[in-house]
Amino acid sequence: MLPETPSAGSEIATLAGGCFWCLEAVFDELEGVTGVVSGYADGHTPDPDYRQVCSGESGHAEVVQVRFDPARIGYREILEVFFTIHDPTTLNRQGNDVGTQYRSAIYFHSPQQQAEAAALLDEFATANVFGAPVVTALSPAGTFYPAEDYHQRYYRNNAHQSYCQFVVAPKLAKFHQLFAAKRKVK
Repeated sequence: MLPETPSAGSEIATLAGGCFWCLEAVFDELEGVTGVVSGYADGHTPDPDYRQVCSGESGHAEVVQVRFDPARIGYREILEVFFTIHDPTTLNRQGNDVGTQYRSAIYFHSPQQQAEAAALLDEFATANVFGAPVVTALSPAGTFYPAEDYHQRYYRNNAHQSYCQFVVAPKLAKFHQLFAAKRKVK
């Protein structure tokens, strides 16, 4: 699991963009990323479980914490991938996944991350990049709760499951197509 504070020479990005299985699968393959943990953030129930989060009762979003080496990949690049693999124009929804737990949000860990994310959101608004207003929230990172063990590396462990085939795999394919040069060498 990732610590909430980065180790020397690394940073953490906390991102909500629908189902955390989708985000984790992509960021796990991104060059410069040294760790990804699925979890929950921005709610009011201490140490929630998946059932509580899915019910909407805990107020949490499904998120990933991405540890990355800023000497190998910048925060803006992390955000560019993030905005490519989810729809930032739908409020509390990603495809058929509906509820506040599927909101689009960036939880910044430093004033620099806040400024970079705000600048990118302003660029999107000015250029109308998505053809609709971006609803991605920008908030300070709070307490992160790692999801249960069976959620970690979910796609890697369950690639043939139907949700993975119909929802996660297309996002991963889009990442492969658009960011081929940024994939980890295996």
